[in-house]
Amino acid sequence: MTGRPINFAEKFEKFSKQWSPRIIAQMNDAHFKLARVQGEFVWHSHPDTDEVFVVIDGEMAIHFRDGVAALRAGEMLVAPRGVEHKPVAARECKILLVEAAGTANTGDVRSELTAEDGLWI
Repeated sequence: MTGRPINFAEKFEKFSKQWSPRIIAQMNDAHFKLARVQGEFVWHSHPDTDEVFVVIDGEMAIHFRDGVAALRAGEMLVAPRGVEHKPVAARECKILLVEAAGTANTGDVRSELTAEDGLWI
């Protein structure tokens, strides 16, 4: 067998740092990343790629300049390339991100929340 199942719960047990995505798989030029998020992130955009948010556990909101999208466990949202957005979670939320390999978590903005890229678990 060439592939092995990836268990999200087991992967989440391996890290606790928030706003610091960890890569769990790659498909072509896309990375699948798990992240723990809580509080407010920074306004940012990704000029060259869309970004997918899938809520695994908890609730979060994605703020856009023209509105807010609320997400619960089992829901997903695509933030289109070039569209400014800001993730927010009142309590810890576990998410799966799907984005182009090499995409910085803060997109076109550098801040104290910019995570190291390329961290696999």
